[in-house]
Amino acid sequence: MINNPIGVLALSKREVVRFLSVASQTIFPPLMASVLFMYIFGVAIGARIDFSSTGLSYLGFIVPGLMTMHLISSSYENTTSSLFIARWHNHIQEVLLSPLSYFEMVLGLLAGGVARGVIVCLGVYGVSLFFTPLPIQHPFLLAFFIFTIAVIFSCGGMMGALWAEDFGMLSLWSIYIIIPLVMMGGVFHPMAILPEVIRGISRFNPLHYLINGMRYSITGFSDSSILICAFISLVLALGTFFATVYMFRVGYKLRT
Repeated sequence: MINNPIGVLALSKREVVRFLSVASQTIFPPLMASVLFMYIFGVAIGARIDFSSTGLSYLGFIVPGLMTMHLISSSYENTTSSLFIARWHNHIQEVLLSPLSYFEMVLGLLAGGVARGVIVCLGVYGVSLFFTPLPIQHPFLLAFFIFTIAVIFSCGGMMGALWAEDFGMLSLWSIYIIIPLVMMGGVFHPMAILPEVIRGISRFNPLHYLINGMRYSITGFSDSSILICAFISLVLALGTFFATVYMFRVGYKLRT
């Protein structure tokens, strides 16, 4: 399906160089935030929390959640800002006029979000090793979840950038949908400590399954079936990708 690999690589390179050139704004802030989360919640508060039922320390429990949280935010923010600014300054027309199919355009723009998300996610894991040794139990499964989650939210970022009319609208998805779902998805708490009603509602939160997939890959512990987590992650990745390709194909807010 890729007829112009050189064009895809060129667009991918542009997207990767774009965020690497401002690493002080795109890479290091989430790593610093993770250090603070690990110290405050994992070291200062976590030592007072009994997590023996999970077989993990509280710090070991939250590290996969923090990795997922920053993977989601980094992937989403990269494609959202890149595509919206391209629309805002109208240089998206250069991409639309290039000899690339819509599939290839999305693939090239997607590369930047996935690369940034993966770098930040692995960086958070690297930082966590200074606080607690946390060997990865299932590395191939971890690679699967990191990649699919990065695809989901990189594509979500592109859809948000196409939908938004101004910078205020650009942040609505993140503030009112993504962040609440992430926080309620189990970054800082297991399902067992929730009231029964809230626990049942949480089962309808798709981010709960993404976070638990990451947690199982690293620690071997999960609140939900890993097969269900993997299935939901794959379906969402394919669904958001082809939905984004469709939006490009119909020219949703791209053609003036």
